Amino acid sequence: MPRPLRWFARVLTVLLALALVLAGVLVYTVRKSFPQVEGALRLPGLTGDVEIYRDKSGIPHIYASSAADLFMAQGFVHAQDRFFEMDFRRHMTAGRLSELFGAATLDTDKALRTMGWRRVAEQELPELAQQTQDHLDAYAKGVNAWLSANPNASDRSLEYSILKLQNGDYRPEQWTAVDSLSWLKAMAWDLRSNMEDEIDRALIAAKLPRERVEQLYPDYPYDRHSPIVTQGTIDQDRFDQRAEPRLRAGVRTLTQAAKTLDAVPSTMSTEDREGIGSNSWVISGDHTKSGKPLLANDPHLSAQMPSVWYQAGLHCREITEECPYDVTGFTFSGVPGVIIGHTDKIAWGFTNLGPDVADLFLEKVDGDTYLYKGEQVKLETRQEQIKVAGGSPVTITVRSTVHGPLINEVIDSAEPTGEANAVALQWTALAPGRTADALFALNKATDWQEFKAAAALFEVPAQNLVYADTAGKIGYQAPGRIPVRQKGDGTWPVPGWTGEYDWRTAPIPYDQLPSVEDPADGFIVTANNAVIDPRRYRPFLTRDWAYGYRSERIRDLVKAAIDKGGVDAAAMSEIQQDTRNEFAETLVPALMEVDLAGPGGQARQLLKSWDGTQGPDSAPAAYFNAVWRQVLVLTFNDELPEGARPAGGDRWYEVIRRLLQLPDDPFWDDVTTENRKETRDDILRQAMASAYQELADRLGEDVAAWRWGDLHTLELVHGSLGTSGIAPIEALFNRGPFAVPGNKDAVNATGWNVQRDYAVTAVPSMRMIVDLSDMDKSQWINLTGASGHAFHENYWDQAEVWARGDLLPMHSKPESVKKAAVHTLRLTP
Repeated sequence: MPRPLRWFARVLTVLLALALVLAGVLVYTVRKSFPQVEGALRLPGLTGDVEIYRDKSGIPHIYASSAADLFMAQGFVHAQDRFFEMDFRRHMTAGRLSELFGAATLDTDKALRTMGWRRVAEQELPELAQQTQDHLDAYAKGVNAWLSANPNASDRSLEYSILKLQNGDYRPEQWTAVDSLSWLKAMAWDLRSNMEDEIDRALIAAKLPRERVEQLYPDYPYDRHSPIVTQGTIDQDRFDQRAEPRLRAGVRTLTQAAKTLDAVPSTMSTEDREGIGSNSWVISGDHTKSGKPLLANDPHLSAQMPSVWYQAGLHCREITEECPYDVTGFTFSGVPGVIIGHTDKIAWGFTNLGPDVADLFLEKVDGDTYLYKGEQVKLETRQEQIKVAGGSPVTITVRSTVHGPLINEVIDSAEPTGEANAVALQWTALAPGRTADALFALNKATDWQEFKAAAALFEVPAQNLVYADTAGKIGYQAPGRIPVRQKGDGTWPVPGWTGEYDWRTAPIPYDQLPSVEDPADGFIVTANNAVIDPRRYRPFLTRDWAYGYRSERIRDLVKAAIDKGGVDAAAMSEIQQDTRNEFAETLVPALMEVDLAGPGGQARQLLKSWDGTQGPDSAPAAYFNAVWRQVLVLTFNDELPEGARPAGGDRWYEVIRRLLQLPDDPFWDDVTTENRKETRDDILRQAMASAYQELADRLGEDVAAWRWGDLHTLELVHGSLGTSGIAPIEALFNRGPFAVPGNKDAVNATGWNVQRDYAVTAVPSMRMIVDLSDMDKSQWINLTGASGHAFHENYWDQAEVWARGDLLPMHSKPESVKKAAVHTLRLTP
């Protein structure tokens, strides 16, 4: 071999050897943190043996003889699979992310310290039931036992090995009960109601007259889309589903007038909160093939890697007063118990009720005082020091009025207006509550009355709770701490200095919140739609509901399934997978009536016989959604401020539905064009042409070859390192993309933002169908997998199953759990 070639061969050999060594080191580092799931482990602090059975998806079922051992083992298992996620979450909720990631997260920490989630959790802990505190402490003991057994970064997870490169001094602290409670505050924040809507209204009002702002917030269409509760009212200070309201003089006239005015833009302000939603419905055994109820739930949240949910079963070997738990469902890593699921007797699901539980108060601050009811009152202040990895600590001063913390200095969009120079946030979750008590009460409830008693404790976030039990009962309960205002309805920021918009001391009494059991039509549907028509219910919940497109579609599909002769789990799953766009039947006819020349006309033909379904292979769905995007951008972006432009939710269905009847409305005019006034048909024509050009550029000129799934894709992005900006690190943790069906307000709600792209931003974060005739016939699926360890076989093994719309068996009985188990771990004292 010539000398240069010999030299090249040697260099290549050395490089290959180095690559193999590095690959070996990486594999060793990755696998070193994988949990032990077989054999036996000693867990100091247990009072007896605990068995943990895992199926091929890595889903654990824990069996113990005491509640303390059960929750200690749950803490240990959560830490085995998800400790980095837990650690990241507690730093986030405490406003301490900068301790991990340096100055890049300083603004986030400032905002979280200002709101003081962890401070509230610290105040909340001693007010909880002693049993709840005991369970939280037992859970923390399990987490800390795992931490003690895994002292090195490489023992804990790959994330810690990478974090060590930037922040070598970091060591995780011991887990505490407050860490668990703080995550419940984060859940409440994610599911808050209309604070952004209040801000958007104010932003738009700075540019447009108030009547045009209100045109963008049409009234809920009660005449077309049913609310959740269609019967009952408050009678003798309690909600009674059998009572009917006594209409006051003039109400009938006003109702008729409202229906007349429905055809024109309304002056009543309501809005779809764009982003987070959920579906849940329950069907009585009168309409099922088994003769027992069926319950379905799929909460819509932002897509995360790993999933926000963790599936598990928690089982006392013998059900006693001291150990009353036999519950299977979806948990949050970092929190003991089951959030959504079923016991051996009942099942429940959540959707976001969305009451208005947060108000923005405009304040007049002068130095260290603020104006309140004619007097200068001293601001409440506290110092917060934020440690910063690789930098010096930063100290901020948090200032609060009687209404809450001043947030305008840390939340950019919360800008004061008019006479005010500060903005305070009043939010129900900034006061101690009993939601943790509610979780454990739900987990051991055995019937409707015990379920309602547990729901009474579920204060924040307020959720729609649907219920079914093995005795055949179905029900719905609206819980939550919902404020009563002295004046106003919470839709706009209000003056704080007068005191006239203050909240009353007591919220709406729980007994007055809407509730229904065994309704006459035999089913209950919740999908963030209005809870109850305000004409039959006086207490104010909110004006900002979703607009009922998903809920009404589910109702139609449930009725159709019932008419076919009985509903089963397969029919429930088909409903969850429904992709029909309910606005297509309104917009497509309007598009067809517009004169359109050029290649856009060929694309429009795709819509002529389209049934509205939005599968990943659908060419019509690709074109329709591109047109919808262009309609919203062309109609509103010229006049609305950037932060308040449409994202594409069903509030905009209602806005456009009404504007289609007003071809010369000012919103159709593009104010950026000179000496020309555009009309409805001009905008629709331009939208179709622009949509064709966009898709031709991206997908080619053959319109028949367009696929919705080529545009509408889901990438699973790691919650912290997945957006590091360092491609090799992101590649370690992120997965995808997947082509997915659906749309923001289809039943299969895969959201996207028209201002950005067609990429998926929110998803059914899990799906569950509970069969009350036999709990072992229940089914479920998670978005990603049980494990939080990159490259573990259960890191994202459920993602493709989820994307196909399939479900996995939801085992819960001992015999089926043991039969499905591929790993068994025994924990001993």
